[in-house]
Amino acid sequence: MTAKELSRHGAEPPAGLLLAAGGGSRLGRPKALVELEGERLVDRGVRTLRDGGCAPVLVVAGAAQVEVIGAVVVPNPDWRDGMGSSLRAGLAALPPGCPAAVVALVDQPRVTAAAVALLVAAYDAGAEIAVATYGGAPRNPVLLRAEHFAAAAEAAVGDTGARGFLRAHPDLVTRVPCDDVASPDDIDTPEDLAAFTGDVSGSGLR
Repeated sequence: MTAKELSRHGAEPPAGLLLAAGGGSRLGRPKALVELEGERLVDRGVRTLRDGGCAPVLVVAGAAQVEVIGAVVVPNPDWRDGMGSSLRAGLAALPPGCPAAVVALVDQPRVTAAAVALLVAAYDAGAEIAVATYGGAPRNPVLLRAEHFAAAAEAAVGDTGARGFLRAHPDLVTRVPCDDVASPDDIDTPEDLAAFTGDVSGSGLR
């Protein structure tokens, strides 16, 4: 099933936006290039967004310049300023007429296509903003309709990404429980990576 078939609007599906520009200071290398099960995190993230119903998929790159099959790479020369600069760069690069975007982070390999598909389904049902929750807490990924791109970009400063905008507009947010299909666990340190290397293949979260 194609991304367009997954959207019930009869229009373009949401785009996918993977934030992958960080240098991984605590990890010691850019997270986008880290490999799990023989696959770079950046490729895994693109595959997750695409399989979840997003098209096109954009990757915001910074510390590591990458080429990614099946995605448009958006350079962020200001990546050292934090995640907010990557969100702004990615939103600005979305094609004209893009109706919505699912924003995901490259360092969360247990976020799955099933979780992305749940956000897309919420969008199809009319959600203005859809946020994946785990244990009731909002995390990632996040879906934004196009009419909120500008405000989300304006609120994106430092490492907050879309968090400030979401907190300021709780009335617009639809919470989408994803506990049974995904996990927000991220890779920040060598210890985190070691833990993932040991259990990702057996988790069933692909």
